[in-house]
Amino acid sequence: MLNLDYRDARPIYEQVKDGLRRLMVTGVIREGEKLPSVRTMASTLAINPNTIQRAYEALESEGYLCSVPGKGSFAAPHTGVDQGRREELLQVFDRTAAELLFLGVDGETLWARIRAMERGEAQ
Repeated sequence: MLNLDYRDARPIYEQVKDGLRRLMVTGVIREGEKLPSVRTMASTLAINPNTIQRAYEALESEGYLCSVPGKGSFAAPHTGVDQGRREELLQVFDRTAAELLFLGVDGETLWARIRAMERGEAQ
């Protein structure tokens, strides 16, 4: 499910958060699907439960998870994603697209990749 890289400079909770977000965005974890409990996930990854809790809380604040007391954490509906996260990603997209254009990638190539993603085709 998740792979942690202990040589990665990012903290473990960020790796967990980013990995879970990627699984939700790609549809591996579906909307409304229950995520493993904090203890189960921590045991599976052999890390501290507080690390998992921190990743879950961050994903909830971003709108990717919703917690139900006594029942657990669930993948949130796609409409619940925080507007701030969208803006942050659009800024990253703008910077990345500008750099790619500077490096000689033409606009049609970028546009083709976006269209392929809309169709669900991996690049």
